[in-house]
Amino acid sequence: MRTALDWAERSLRLTAPNPHVGCVLTTPTGQILGLGHTQRAGGPHAEVMALRDAAAKGNAVEGATAYVTLEPCAHQGRTGPCCDALIAAGIHKVVAAIADPNPLVAGQGFARLRTAGIEVEIGAGAAESRELNIGFFSRMVRKTPWVRMKIAATLDGKTALPDGRSQWITGVAARTDGHAWRARACAVLTGIGTVLQDRPRLDIRLVDTPRQPHLVIVDSRLETPLDAPLFIAGRTLLIYGAVHNEAKKAALEAQGATVVYLPGAVSHPDVQPKVDLSAMLRDLAQREVNELHVEAGEKLNGSLLREGLVDEFLVYLAPKFMGQGLGMAAFGPLAQLSDALALEFKSAEPCGADLRVLARVAGRDKF
Repeated sequence: MRTALDWAERSLRLTAPNPHVGCVLTTPTGQILGLGHTQRAGGPHAEVMALRDAAAKGNAVEGATAYVTLEPCAHQGRTGPCCDALIAAGIHKVVAAIADPNPLVAGQGFARLRTAGIEVEIGAGAAESRELNIGFFSRMVRKTPWVRMKIAATLDGKTALPDGRSQWITGVAARTDGHAWRARACAVLTGIGTVLQDRPRLDIRLVDTPRQPHLVIVDSRLETPLDAPLFIAGRTLLIYGAVHNEAKKAALEAQGATVVYLPGAVSHPDVQPKVDLSAMLRDLAQREVNELHVEAGEKLNGSLLREGLVDEFLVYLAPKFMGQGLGMAAFGPLAQLSDALALEFKSAEPCGADLRVLARVAGRDKF
């Protein structure tokens, strides 16, 4: 199972929106016959890849054991049911890490295997598999993506100079690592403030990747410039607005964007609506976004935090003090210290000259 999990991890930048799954086929005594992981959406799943690998090596798999990091699927989706492939191959036993939360599977794969006389064992590697697929589990169970907020800041918590300039607070190693985290996400989210201030591309350039994640812009008044560098051929660009502007909408969509109006409630007739961020997350889940990687300014960060929509923080801390400048997130003030958002540190490790901290909102992964 450890080997299967390692193979599942190899697919982190590849399989979205499908889960990251690895499979190992062995003899009853543990000799490895075939290895595989799930391919791009529409391509073969881990079990089929392992069967193909065994065949390519000339290894017979009848009577073999399959170690797989997620319940073999039992439905016809972009590909056929993996449990049927295992049954047809004559597999004797399946050891699966965890059940598939997809309602189209959810135990049906195990049931079909058992009906075919295959022994099924569940549980080894469950925590590790779920963690690899935290976004997929979130989308299936909560109907929203797993929201990870990436921040680059000085040690005193500043993300930019007072005028908004932020390039570059952290070093090359941290920026490269940040691109690797972008690459595993289904979508990258930013706000119109960042689009106008930095004119970013927000694509993946510093690491190899077989796919570019979607780009999502929160732009209430549709202010995204038509010549913005973020218009990249072949990449899905979603712009969420709140104030209707049909002429600008048409112009943006002519550039290849998809514009979605999701206005939130307003407290006064003279106040222009903002994008309903909760509704946006639900809409992104329906568009098969598992992990949403946020790279925004303090205003949008603050709005997401104020509404309780952030699950995890990926923070790169540079060994610098800036003094005056923009912060990580603009929200509050809090009435008392006990109202502060409680986090759990998941890891803290050097990243070049900087420090990478991964922290999760306490209890957020209990779903």
